[in-house]
Amino acid sequence: MKLLLLLGAINGFLAVALGAFGAHGLEGKLSEKAIATWEKAVDYQMFHTMALFVTGLLLAKFPNASSLTAAGWLFLIGIILFSGSLYIYSTTSIKTFAMITPLGGVAFLIGWVLIGIAVMRNL
Repeated sequence: MKLLLLLGAINGFLAVALGAFGAHGLEGKLSEKAIATWEKAVDYQMFHTMALFVTGLLLAKFPNASSLTAAGWLFLIGIILFSGSLYIYSTTSIKTFAMITPLGGVAFLIGWVLIGIAVMRNL
């Protein structure tokens, strides 16, 4: 639980920092499409940072819910694969990185399903 909350804090910091860097440091250096891709990465990182916090808080209430632990790790993996690949793709235009993005999306989806399972079993 504590680890997921710490990872949420770290990812929240990074999402804000990367959002500011995209808005100020990359302006005029990347195409509008690349900036939009960067912003999508920031958005999904922040959305799933909040999911890490919710998961950590739910684990405080239901410490034996293994599906919550798995969901938290899947949210972190999703942030790395989805947002990370989009950050790299937007700055390099190497299409291989864009092909990794859906794997992160699948991790997000499975994480949300596991949250739903935990809620149904424990609430």
